[in-house]
Amino acid sequence: MTRDEVFERIRDYLSAELQVDAGAIGEATRFKDDLGADSLHLVELLVELEDSYGIRIPDDEAAKMETVGAVVDFVAGRVPEKAS
Repeated sequence: MTRDEVFERIRDYLSAELQVDAGAIGEATRFKDDLGADSLHLVELLVELEDSYGIRIPDDEAAKMETVGAVVDFVAGRVPEKAS
């Protein structure tokens, strides 16, 4: 799975869950400040990503992720390009 595919999947998920236009979600979009996401939304996103990609996102790492791009970087760095 490419980095772009990871971004699209995260963007689509956030758009559906938070009822935000997907076009308004970019790499620099901040979860809390720009999307109004609360901690429960973020936990649900991270669990979804862990389940989908078979990865583990440690709580200390998750706490540092404030933007969509930060999550994309983390996930894309741990998922082989051939994974789906």
